[in-house]
Amino acid sequence: MNILYFLVPLALGLAAAGVLGFRWAVRSGQFDDLDSPAVSLFTETETPIEMPQNGSEGDDKARRASE
Repeated sequence: MNILYFLVPLALGLAAAGVLGFRWAVRSGQFDDLDSPAVSLFTETETPIEMPQNGSEGDDKARRASE
């Protein structure tokens, strides 16, 4: 029975912290736009990475380092 004097205020404190955290998130705009980030995965285009051609400067440096 004595443990309830500890657990009930602890549970109320954790619930209050959750409510305050949710209130902060709503007021700071965390839930303003929930759909755009998910859709942007399908609409953004990636630019291809250009690989160096044979005889480029990178190959020349590697060749000099191995000598």
